[in-house]
Amino acid sequence: MRPSRIVLAGLVFGALGVGWWMAASGGAVTELYEPQKIRELIDRAGIYGPLLVVAIMAAAIVFSPLPSAPIALAAGAAYGHTWGTIYVLIGAEIGAIAAFVIARVCGRAVVRRLVGEKLPQTRVNTQNGLTVVVFVTRLLPFLSFDAVSYAAGLTRLTTVRFAAATLAGMIPATFLLAHFGAEMRADDGTGMAVGLAVFALVMLVPPVIVYIYRKRGAVLKGG
Repeated sequence: MRPSRIVLAGLVFGALGVGWWMAASGGAVTELYEPQKIRELIDRAGIYGPLLVVAIMAAAIVFSPLPSAPIALAAGAAYGHTWGTIYVLIGAEIGAIAAFVIARVCGRAVVRRLVGEKLPQTRVNTQNGLTVVVFVTRLLPFLSFDAVSYAAGLTRLTTVRFAAATLAGMIPATFLLAHFGAEMRADDGTGMAVGLAVFALVMLVPPVIVYIYRKRGAVLKGG
């Protein structure tokens, strides 16, 4: 293993360790399933609240299977859908890249110990193809975010392409979750209902596209 990779892995683990300690010291580790509790923790953090959101979000992705949706909801409630989205995206991007780097440095055996047998598999091996796969999986809410990040690190995909595809694919769901958090705080039933409808429609688009693509491929093969 190259010394540079060892140093990079050490820095990643160190940064996440500090972030995790910050969250643990405030009690967030045991309350990550409760957006309201996380929001209270963020409020108590004052000007360091955004940093706490970033740290908890990154740690939630690396330390599978901690949930990330409640954090996005809490960030939206605390900072609104715009800044809440930005803070969550930063944390999620850091966590995703950290998982990617860990997989690339430590290898498949370590990754399997971290995520178990749910590690995704793909036959795609080109840079463009892998980039598209990562982007599409980020749009599918039922796929494990952390497992995809670790799995991508075991492929030949470059870090820059992985980071770009991850960031682009995260934006729709992250914004909508932060929006829900803001609506929950405002207690606006109409806005919440509209938001839920939009979220459902947006989340249904990728599976429908995949289904149509597969059906079309089957028809072409049959014809």
